[in-house]
Amino acid sequence: MGKLALHWKILIGMVAGIIFGIMASQLGWQEIVKDWIKPFGTIFINMLKLIAIPLILVSLIKGIVDLHDISKFKTMGIRTFVLYIATTVIAVSIGLIMVNIIKPGDSVSAETIQQLTIANGETMKEKIQTAAVSQPSGPLQFLVDMVPDNFFKAASVNTNMLQVIFFAIFFGIALLLVDKQIGKPVTDFFTGANEVIMKMVDMIMLMAPLAVFALLSALITEITNPDLFVALGWYVVTVLIGLVLMAGFYGLVVALYLKKSPVFFYKSIAPAQLLAFSTSSSAATLPVTMERVEEHLGVDKEVTSFVCPLGATVNMDGTSLYQAVAAVFICEAMHFDLSFSAQLSIIITATLASIGSAAVPGAGLIMLVVVLESLGLPAESMAIGLALIFAVDRPLDMCRTIINITGDCMVALVIGKSLGKLHTPKPKNLGDNYPEVA
Repeated sequence: MGKLALHWKILIGMVAGIIFGIMASQLGWQEIVKDWIKPFGTIFINMLKLIAIPLILVSLIKGIVDLHDISKFKTMGIRTFVLYIATTVIAVSIGLIMVNIIKPGDSVSAETIQQLTIANGETMKEKIQTAAVSQPSGPLQFLVDMVPDNFFKAASVNTNMLQVIFFAIFFGIALLLVDKQIGKPVTDFFTGANEVIMKMVDMIMLMAPLAVFALLSALITEITNPDLFVALGWYVVTVLIGLVLMAGFYGLVVALYLKKSPVFFYKSIAPAQLLAFSTSSSAATLPVTMERVEEHLGVDKEVTSFVCPLGATVNMDGTSLYQAVAAVFICEAMHFDLSFSAQLSIIITATLASIGSAAVPGAGLIMLVVVLESLGLPAESMAIGLALIFAVDRPLDMCRTIINITGDCMVALVIGKSLGKLHTPKPKNLGDNYPEVA
């Protein structure tokens, strides 16, 4: 397998993991997979998460300093934020269109609702309580939450990425404004640290094929009731069609605006997409996303260092699309009528809920509670509705995470093009610096 491209190695690992997981389920090896195989996948995710915060901090500061002009940062920041909001609105709109055309909630029987309520009702009540605690107490609470009172505390938890991003931007702007000679040692430190962390990404990726094998085989063996997937088939199909259409939209932008082949775009970021599918985490995938955008799509580091970390936190196109479909689906299944204006409000609520949400598995359910609350769905119906989709949430989470990171890559490419910050792709290999070391 040494001569195979990385995305092929990961794909082989995924297929092997699914096949092995099915075999293990049939042979009753669930405990063996849990105790002896799944830990390798967990270690891999932990290693990616380990460098996520240092990578964001170092690369974002370096990216801002590399701009050499505070006006360039302002221009890039405004364009990035506007594009992220625009793609999120498009994603939610696609989700609403598809769910109103297919109407998957009409196919759910009362027996299915009763079965899933008994199985998962208490778990969903806990999700609702968690979301209630996390909802802001005022219209500007999200701004308050963005500013940390203790940087080290913020950096100690991956879910506080937005606070780390705020500090990094603040620090980078300050470093950009001080005298160049005084700031040079600090700039050199972050330049060197960025190279070291990116080399760590290369080293971690050597484990990727084995890790996705472990993650998917464990996931297959943990599915306790596959019949539920059949009962929710139309809902799953609706979400998947919406995600495919969103992926097609990205390809269209790449072809029309960037004059590049969508095949080139998707081939370049394939390893990041496959990891996003396996880990269900934009945060865990971030190091690989940044590497693929910079080295394989040819976006300058100063753009990648700003756009990708910000996107991992505020740009959740796949999750927002899923929320639109899930919200309408649950209301349909619960026979809760939604007016046209109520559905339009989903666009606003889902877009705002995606900003600053945790880039980790399961965050979508918490965000969905916020959307359902805004629609006025009763708490009991909400618990039943969330239980209804809980059985298929993890597989769909894997799929929507692909769209989340694909949107980040597309926006980075567009921003790079608009600022003239594209270069010829120059992929780096793990052994590039071996002669110097020897």
